[in-house]
Amino acid sequence: MVSIEKFRTLALSYPNATEEPHFEKTSFRINKKIFASFDEKNNQAVLKLNEIDQSVFSASSEMIFYPVPNKWGKQGWTIVELSKVRPEMFEDALIRSYENVISKKK
Repeated sequence: MVSIEKFRTLALSYPNATEEPHFEKTSFRINKKIFASFDEKNNQAVLKLNEIDQSVFSASSEMIFYPVPNKWGKQGWTIVELSKVRPEMFEDALIRSYENVISKKK
């Protein structure tokens, strides 16, 4: 299980990461682009993974990682069930999300 405090600590530990509101959620950004968000109501994270990482994480545990069920999911946005995910696996996915977003052209 990953708490919002652990999520926040990890997300803000990355260089130049910021925390900002995003509608009814909390978002974590790099260069003004979201790499993760937190949905407190559902205790879920949403991460921006590339197609391969999304497939690997989803295949390893489809009850914990799964694509957002719309066009955003096809772009790599992936839901993570924070009450079920192991902290080490979440940290691996979060850094991949951060690196995916930071590697995009500004």
